[in-house]
Parts: sequence; C-alpha cells; structure tokens
Amino acid sequence: MTRDATHLDEAAATARTARRLDGVDAARGLALIGMFVAHVAPAATSADLESLISIADERPRLLFALTAGMALAFISGGTRPIVTGRGRLRRQIAIRAVILIALGLLIAATLHPLVFIILDVYGVAFLILLPLLFIPARAALGFGIALLAVMPGLAEFASTTEPVIALQQGPYAIVVDWFVSGAYPVVEWVPVMLVGLGLARLGLTSRRVVATAALWGAAAAVVLLPIVAMMPAPVPIGGVAVTGDDRLVSALRTSLEAVGNVGVGVVVVAGMLLLTFFARPTVRRVAGAVLSPITAMGSMPLSIYTLHLVVLAASIRIEDGFYTDDSLELMLGLIIGSMVFAWLWRRFLGRGPLERVLRWASGRSRADAAVRQN
Repeated sequence: MTRDATHLDEAAATARTARRLDGVDAARGLALIGMFVAHVAPAATSADLESLISIADERPRLLFALTAGMALAFISGGTRPIVTGRGRLRRQIAIRAVILIALGLLIAATLHPLVFIILDVYGVAFLILLPLLFIPARAALGFGIALLAVMPGLAEFASTTEPVIALQQGPYAIVVDWFVSGAYPVVEWVPVMLVGLGLARLGLTSRRVVATAALWGAAAAVVLLPIVAMMPAPVPIGGVAVTGDDRLVSALRTSLEAVGNVGVGVVVVAGMLLLTFFARPTVRRVAGAVLSPITAMGSMPLSIYTLHLVVLAASIRIEDGFYTDDSLELMLGLIIGSMVFAWLWRRFLGRGPLERVLRWASGRSRADAAVRQN
C-alpha cells in the first residue's frame, strides 16, 4: 500500500470516528436484548433451551459494563484524552452518577420490578472511576484485568461471611449490596469498566488493537469457561458455605467465570466493529442496515433500560401463588418494541429521551462534545 493510500485510509477512519462507533452501540444493544431474555424468559422446557437461555444470565450485564467503560473513554477524548476541562468533565459525570443513583432508588421504591436494578450501581461505579478516568491506557487495561481476576471472587467470598450477612440485615444493606453482596457488586463492575476504558483509549479504530483484544478475549473464554463448567456452583448470595474450602472454590469459580465472560464481551464488541467499521464498504452498509435497530437501542441505553423496567412492573401477575413477569410474549414484545421505538426515535429525533435529559441536567453542551475530538 502506498503512503498516499495509507493517508487516505487514515483520513477515512478519522472521518468515521467523528461520529459514534456503531459497533460499540450494537454490542450495547445486544447486551440490552440479553438482559430482556434473562429477565422475562419463561422456564425452559428442554435442557438445550435452558443452556441457550443461560447465556443471558451473566454475560449481557458484563458486556453492558464493558461498553460503559468505552463510553467514558469516548466522552473524555478517546485515544487523545482532553487536557483542558477535566475538572468540568468530572463534575458532569458526577452529576450524571448522582442522577442515576437517585433514579435507580426511585424505581426500586415505587415500581418494584421483579429484577435487580443496575442504575444506582452504575452511578456508584462512575463516581469510583472519576479519579481513574485519565490514567494511561495500558495502566487502565492492566489494572482492570488484575482486579477482575481477584475482586469477583473476593466479593463472593465476603458475601458468605457472618459480618457481611449481618450488615445486610441492617440500615447499611444497600451499601453492602452496592459494593459486595449484590447481584451487581461495584467491585466487579469497576474492573470491567476499566478494561473497556483501556481498550477504547488504545483505539477501537485500530485493527491491531481490536484483533489482539479479540484473540485474548477468545482465549480467556475458551480456556476458562469450560473449567468453570466443571467446578461446583457458587454459594448463593446471602448463604453460608459448609466449609472454608467450599467458599474458596466458590470464589475461584466466580472470578474465573467473570474473566471468561468479559472475554466473550470483548469478542462481541470486536465482531460488531468488524461488521460496522473494518469491513468493506458494501458489507458495512448491509451490516449497518441489518443492525440499525439494535444499534439504535445501544445508542440510548438509559431510555430503553428504564422503559423496560416500567413495562416489567406493569406486567407483574400472580401465577401458581407466586408473583412473576415471565412470558415469551413479553420477552418478544420488549425486544421488538424496543427496536422499533429506538430506530424511529433515533432516525427522526436523534438522541434518546432520557439521554437528552441527563445531558441537560449535567450541563454538557455540544461544545463539550466537540472538545473530545481535539
């Protein structure tokens, strides 16, 4: 390839990245669909179907956290972090975090959906990440991987200890859930978001970066997840293992599973980038059109996630003496309805409704968005 051709390729890549990376939005949209399946899929009638549904148990939320870290990198300058205005940006992110915490707690207190709510945990995670927002790319990636290998298991182990179980029964229960014993402990999500932050800082428009990340992610998934499948199931949250060895095995399993599942998430992001960014123009156009409803969902995750909680709360019913919202029709309705809503909204109105409110409330302007490209 000639120097002029290389220059043209780089110029084209720069022009494409002036907009959102559709591949990351598509991956986030897939994560949302996975959450819908995990939340309302009816009981499986066969072992094969149960195995298929189980894919959505853990991986979508970790993929969601991975793309959240990438989003933090994008709004803070991408591969060239902003130098001026860092304090202002941190304040804006802090305001968003507080709003997410308040919204999550409000929904839990008023709507009572039959699912764990991630909004308040995300807000806490954003606050924790503020001091780490501008650390070097490789430091963020290495620190995130190191923490990911340790913290999920540590949280699993701690959640079975008597002091933590006692705290769960007191006034600090929600704080304990945020950090240690909840379904989405911050000590697990922050490392995943750091991995996403580091990858985006290294450059998601670089073939080498994305290919290397995909290879390592695939290796982690292929090696670790089969090992996890042969290990005993983790101790239920709030339960107490029979012996200390049981707790250690459970903790090890949890960490290995987290690393493997994040590896799957990295591969998904790489695959979406391959289709929507690195492929030949014809393939990009076709993939962009086919994925556009999913990409639209991923471009407005707060709106879609919050609306789905409202729908779930309105769909609760009593069946066989238990409250439930599981339904194949509801699952398909959420997926198809979200796609249609997001696609139409994005096409005709642009930014998602709650994303607009969050942007306005945090004081972020178009000028701020333009700074990240400079």
